Amino acid sequence: MSTPNGLRAALADRLAEDGTLVGTVWRDAVGSVPRELFVGSYFMPVAGSVPTRYRPVHKGGPGWLEGVYSDETLITQLDGRTRPGDVTDGTVSGSPSSSSTLPSLVLRMWHQLGAEPGHRVLEIGTGTGYSTALGAYRLGDAGLTSIEYDPVVGGAASAALKAAGFAPRLIIGDGLRGDPDGERYDRLIATCSVRYIPLPWLHQVKPGGKILVTLSGWCYANALVLLEVTGPGEATGRFLPGCTSFMIARPHDRPPRPTLALLPGEERPSRIDPAELDTWTGGWVAQLAAASAERMGAGAEQVLWDVATGSQARTAPAPGGGWTVVQRGPERLWDRVEQAVRHWKSAGEPHQEGFGITVSPARQRVWLGTEDGPGWDLPV
Repeated sequence: MSTPNGLRAALADRLAEDGTLVGTVWRDAVGSVPRELFVGSYFMPVAGSVPTRYRPVHKGGPGWLEGVYSDETLITQLDGRTRPGDVTDGTVSGSPSSSSTLPSLVLRMWHQLGAEPGHRVLEIGTGTGYSTALGAYRLGDAGLTSIEYDPVVGGAASAALKAAGFAPRLIIGDGLRGDPDGERYDRLIATCSVRYIPLPWLHQVKPGGKILVTLSGWCYANALVLLEVTGPGEATGRFLPGCTSFMIARPHDRPPRPTLALLPGEERPSRIDPAELDTWTGGWVAQLAAASAERMGAGAEQVLWDVATGSQARTAPAPGGGWTVVQRGPERLWDRVEQAVRHWKSAGEPHQEGFGITVSPARQRVWLGTEDGPGWDLPV
């Protein structure tokens, strides 16, 4: 039977071989921090289930420890309430609301943040506490403050950190409001996604400091960005390579909505292939253009719905080839999406590192190519 120490060392070796770990410090952190103290039981998706169902993997059960030391995201809560221990038989459905992020992503983000001993770092989203422990190993307990929204999740993380020998400053509260004591930081790292950069972060991170966060929205497209704070309430940055996604912060998640009813509207040919929205960057560009809309459907049959205004857009294959779109409401959602996607395609369909962001007290604008290129305001 594999031991925790052996599995921990094997994980560190794998992450070093694939280039995730650079240098010895973070490798030592992976080899030293016992992830099994932070994960406990977890959910695994049932292959082929639609909608996705999850089976619990209970602590100490068959395959549990091997799963803990896999480079996988392990879901630890569904729908903000259901934990693996609540399911004793069979499977369960729900939306993931807390997890232990795959170690390679956690370590890559710590690298990208550029945090060094002597820096003060604010972490938004303690989660299970595993990422917090890695940061505390690198920075020391005094260098790290972590905020968790969910008091049950935060309590479990606190106990796990104590058991592992770490004592960073922990806060239960809304991390989007920043440190309630108004402390100042050199770095901020978020393990949840946001629709826009929260204004308190831009005042609590010192000029010259860095913010690493995933931008998302109600279409649930994601993009990781590294910003440098240039002054109080101001920052600029570029989006990073790769495909990073996190659960959206609960205060930024979409509000409850009624059941969708597709209503009649104005029909015309679509000037883009709706399937462009199924690509990683194409879907994100569409989300920038229609920031208050949800996206449903796939392929030729996309649906956009802005609950606040009642605006809708839906696409379908045209009988003679191509596609049609039906729009209704004050916001012509597909018009916006078409224009944004066409700008992106004209630029050669760059991945997200082809985009940047400029933040000021008045607006937060994502732009393509250069700051004076096509751009879209975030829904601040």
